[in-house]
This record gives sequence, C-alpha cells and structure tokens, in this order.
Amino acid sequence: MVNSVFAQRIAALRAAMSAQKIDACIVPSSDPHSSEYLPEHWQARSWLSGFDGSAGTLVVTAQFAGVWTDSRYWVQAEQVLAGTGIQTMRAGADGVLGFVDWLAAELPRGSRVGVDGQVLNLQAYRQWQADLGQKGIVLVSDQDVVDTIWPERSPLPVAAVYEHVAPFACRSRAVNLAAVRTAMATHKADWHWVSSLDDIAWIFNLRGSDVSYNPVFLAHALIGRDTARLFVAPEKIDTALRATLGRDGVQIEPYAQAGAALAALPEGQVLLVDPARTTVGVLAAAAYVGQVEAVNPSHLLKSRKTEAELAQVRNAMEQDGAALCEFFAWFESAQGKQTITELTVDEEICAARARQANFVSPSFGTIAAFNANGAMPHYHATQASHAEIRGDGMLLIDSGGQYKGGTTDITRVVPVGQPSVEQRRDYTAVLKGMVALSQAVFPRGTASPSLDAIARLPIWQAGAEYGHGTGHGVGYFLNVHEGPQVISYRTPIKPNMGMEPGMITSNEPGLYRPGRWGIRIENLTVARPAMTTEFGEFLKFETLTLCPIDTRLIERSLLTEPEISWLNGYHAEVRARLLPRVRDAAKQWLLLRTQPL
Repeated sequence: MVNSVFAQRIAALRAAMSAQKIDACIVPSSDPHSSEYLPEHWQARSWLSGFDGSAGTLVVTAQFAGVWTDSRYWVQAEQVLAGTGIQTMRAGADGVLGFVDWLAAELPRGSRVGVDGQVLNLQAYRQWQADLGQKGIVLVSDQDVVDTIWPERSPLPVAAVYEHVAPFACRSRAVNLAAVRTAMATHKADWHWVSSLDDIAWIFNLRGSDVSYNPVFLAHALIGRDTARLFVAPEKIDTALRATLGRDGVQIEPYAQAGAALAALPEGQVLLVDPARTTVGVLAAAAYVGQVEAVNPSHLLKSRKTEAELAQVRNAMEQDGAALCEFFAWFESAQGKQTITELTVDEEICAARARQANFVSPSFGTIAAFNANGAMPHYHATQASHAEIRGDGMLLIDSGGQYKGGTTDITRVVPVGQPSVEQRRDYTAVLKGMVALSQAVFPRGTASPSLDAIARLPIWQAGAEYGHGTGHGVGYFLNVHEGPQVISYRTPIKPNMGMEPGMITSNEPGLYRPGRWGIRIENLTVARPAMTTEFGEFLKFETLTLCPIDTRLIERSLLTEPEISWLNGYHAEVRARLLPRVRDAAKQWLLLRTQPL
C-alpha cells in the first residue's frame, strides 16, 4: 500500500511534466540555502520516492525513475524503493553514470530537463547546463514542477530565533561583521549576499530550530559596507532581539522580500556571491548588478575556532563524555535483564545527554546499528524496522549533541556476547587507521583530502575499503557537517581546503561487510600548531572527544607498541578529565574501560 502511494506520486509528476513540456525532471536534495538537512517544505525527493536519506537525487522521465545515492545508502535505498517502480542508482559504482551524464546519454537532442532553480546552486547549474548543452538538451530552471502536485506541502517553519550569547558566543556580532567586510573590501565588493544558514547564524550570533539537529533558521542576508539586512519571517524575531540587532546596525526585513532587495541594488555596484551556496533562482533577481564570485568569507572564518571557543568545546566534550559513561554503564548492566533494541539505545543516549547542562538537542539522528545493520553506514532504526540487541555480535553507535558551547559527534562499537575472530581483526584495522590519523603531523595548509590515505592505509593493508570520507569539519554549536575541510581522497581538491589551526575535524575510518557487520570509530580533533622548522609551520591533531574506545574487540597482536601507547595515553586523559563528572555506576564503568591495554 505504501509503495503504491509513491508510484502514484511519480505518475502525477509525469502528468505535470507533460503539461509543462518537460521531458525529464531532476529533484535534488536541497533548498534555497544549499542545506544538507532540509525543512519538510523542501523535502520533495523524499515525498516523491519515500527515500529519506540525507543524500540523493531523483530523476524522472516518461519511462524511468531512479534515485542516485552514494554507497552509504545503497542498501537502504534498495529496501525503501522496492515496489515503487523507482530504481536505486548506485552513484560512484563502476559502470554507473552520474545522473547528468545519464540524462545526456538517454535523452534525444532538443529535450527539456526541468529543475527548480530556487534549490539549485549556481555552480551546479552551470555545470549541468554545460554538460546537457553539449548534447543539445535544454536545462529549464524557472519551473517548480513538483509544487503543482504537492497540495499538502508543509509550510515554512515558524520557530523563534534566539541570540547566542556570552560566554558561549566568543566573538561579537560586530567583530564578525567587520571580518566579513574586510574580506568584501579585498574583493572590491559593495555588497555581499549570504543564503547559507550556518553562515548567517554565525555572522549574526543567532540560532534557531528550523532544521532538525542544526541550530539554524531560514533567512538570507545582504551585507553592505556599513549596513546589514537580515531577511527572516518577522514573527520569528521578538521585540527585544530586534532592538538588540538594531543597535548593531542590523535591519530586519521579511523573508519573502529578499529577491526584491537584490533587484533594487544600484547598477554599477558589485555583489560578492558564493556560487556553491547561492541558488540560481535566488540570484536571478540580481541580474543587473556586477558580481564577483568567491567562497563566503564566513565559511573560512567560522571554521577556525578561537582559543576561547576551543575552551568551551573542551568543556562540552567533558559533558558529552560524562553522558556517554552514564549510557554505557546502563547498557552493560541492562544486557540480559531487559529487552534492548536499537530504538532503546537511541532513547537512552539522548536522555543521558539531556541531563547535561547547556544541552540543546542531538546534533543528528542517532545511528544505533546491530550486526548486519551496522554495514549500512547511515542506517536508522524505525518503529517499523529495527533489531533487538541480543546474541553475539557488535553494536555500532554514532551519535552527537548540540551544546551551547560546542557540537559533538562520536562513534563507538561495543561487543555483545562473544564477537568473532574476524570481527576483532576488522575492528583492530579500523582502530589502527584512526590512531594513525590522530598522530599525524603535516605542513600547515595541506589540502585536507590528502590526509585520507593516512587513516586508510591499515585498512587497505587488510584488503578492505570503505565508501565514505574519513573526516568532515564540525561547527561551533552549528552544523555537525561544516566545510571547507574534508578528509576524503574522492573529493576534488580546491584552493580553500587547506588545513589551518583551529579547524575541528572528525576522524572516522570504517570497515563494512554487507549483511554481516559494520565498524566505525570516530573522534573529533582540532588542528593545532606542532612545530616550526626551516621547512615551515607544521600542524598536528589534538583529540577533543572523551570516551573510552572498547578494548574488548582489539586483537592486541595486530597493534604496534606506539599504537598501544597512544591508546593508553588517550584513556588516561579520558579517565582524568571525566572522573570529576561521573559517579556511582558511571564512575565504575569509566574506571573499568580505561584500564591500560
């Protein structure tokens, strides 16, 4: 019955495409703010297909429908799409064309491909337009075909916006705006347009709850040399906050008036835009003003945490670690005494974090995956489909929290019953990769994707590989995924991806055996100065995450003495910093799990 609903929606989309003379429709996972996680209003791909993974693009023609998604979601997508008539297209697999190349190969010359330009960034639009244009195919971006068949589409969220204040906000709004304006002057820009929600939240020291797990709110911003206009639904800003913003020269205007403000910019002036974070539909209003393109200045500015911010993050990590001690103490004591499912794990770990001061929300949906479910890197248990945790195997838990003083993201794998020899070998290979990257020393400015092989080498030596990146940037009480740095050899290197002091990055190698088990061990780290020599400045990683790494799954004979020394040193620090924050069962668990190897 459920699957027939999605088949009907695809049929309705095809009818609307035919009426608008569209031969193919692309439905990306995006919104006017180039967000990773979307308000329901823009979850068109999920509504049409039923597949709700964070990454995926739906393509529909008169005879075909398919979702392109990466290896994290292949198994999940195939399960969800079964019976809908929508195919799973394994993006990145051998022999599988990207969706634009597929359209170029399948459609005849003169075909029209529709996409909602309001949710397509300028950079992608240009590339798609060029690739399709070579085959005589037209990209149409001024029609939202899906909207015509989506009568129950959710309205825009209306949650209140609030101020991020000291001591957690360590840079003032005035300081942030001044830094952005300095960068504007470098580009000889009179104005700067910002649509990306985490950039806006950071610049204006504001937070919200319009997007699940990310403390951001729907807005655009237009920053001048001495003015700043914030386009947000007026009811989201109360009188006191409006007055506070006004004293800092920030004017509040309706969200719907953003396009009109762009259209009213004086001719002859220059607008700074980030083509990867501004959509072609939004920018169409600025057709008569000069434009200069560069990465949003705030994108790099906020990635380099200050010493004051890092002090807050370390405190948040201690709180998070204490919550995890409580959770794991409960988990180990409850095994065999009560029914525990993947859903129970999610409930208990969220409850443990909620008891900590200054906790706001999870930073993403908890991944609690037992045995075969762990082989799906972004698996999520549901009421309709989840596993009970019993018998022998391994439980993978990837979770995180939003605290006023920082954002956390951690993955641990723990044994249940008696793990196998092969599971222990796989676990140890992943641990070796994580330790290797933790100990890395590298020149300042090293392109972050280049660091990937350090973590992968022990896993490659074991004859294995994993499909996701090894590291992503993390915000400061902001998005759990933040650029510009990313540790993944599959990511094309760009000039702004150099590692700089203060960047918080995850370290999360993995190993997945489909249908059997999955392993990922993740800590957050921050790049710190290591040394300066005649060859220049060098950086190293300081590990921020504080939680024991389960040693019961380690095959000790596969570890070197330096690796054992690192692990014992890490556990000594975890013990010392968390002991003052835990008591009773959590304290006993911490003491047990930080014993030297």
